Amino acid sequence: MNKEKFQQVRDRMRNKRVLVAFSGGVDSTVLAKLAEQSAKEVLLLNITMPTAPSYETAQITTVASEIDAPLKTVAFDWLEHEKLVDNTPMRCYQCKLEIGRLWLGFAKEQNMDMVVEGTTATEVKGHRPGAKALSELEIVSPFLEAGITKQEIREFAAEHNLSIADAPSMACLASRFPSGVRITKERLEKVDQLENEVRLIFKIECVRVRYHGEIARIEVGKDERHKLFDTEKLDLIHESGKDLGFRYVVFDVIGYRTGSTS
Repeated sequence: MNKEKFQQVRDRMRNKRVLVAFSGGVDSTVLAKLAEQSAKEVLLLNITMPTAPSYETAQITTVASEIDAPLKTVAFDWLEHEKLVDNTPMRCYQCKLEIGRLWLGFAKEQNMDMVVEGTTATEVKGHRPGAKALSELEIVSPFLEAGITKQEIREFAAEHNLSIADAPSMACLASRFPSGVRITKERLEKVDQLENEVRLIFKIECVRVRYHGEIARIEVGKDERHKLFDTEKLDLIHESGKDLGFRYVVFDVIGYRTGSTS
């Protein structure tokens, strides 16, 4: 871990009133900790929406308690935006524009000097149209500026005894749907519930349920695939999927990888 990079992030926020876009994940939590160490004032803002995995949102208050800063929440009526539920290739870009405007509006109301969010140098190597929206809105991405990777963020979190240090990366539930497949409340809930069942039954941390109509394609962390070889548990997941309306429930033998529905 390059400590100079983290010092660069602190310096970026030093003596400023900083609003941290807070999801409760490892990236935003470490960013909040760095803001706590250097900023004049810190405010954590979580945007609640139906595309946030319930597993992640359930932890937000607990994780936020590890940061010496108040946590505020703002609801975003995601499903009321046709350009989002239509799930075009521009969905992520348009979503980040909407959320970014909420961050900026709240920051203005609270007289904050800057809005920061936790995109890392690792993430921009993939398909991340949301990063373009953040750049257009001039929202600051300190980890990206300093070239800090996901692994370095985890090392910092462990060094500072943050409970989230080893937590798996989470992603918006909308990413479970192939482009062009309309996203509804019912479909989001089906995906979310089945992911929670896989975590509970197999004791797996990294899981994605990819929605393909009547087929639920389940990916788990590559190093967790060995946990799947239990016929009784497989039967339980099959029944859970059927109860949720899926005709077929299948496991992807390759395991989890980003962007596999795009």
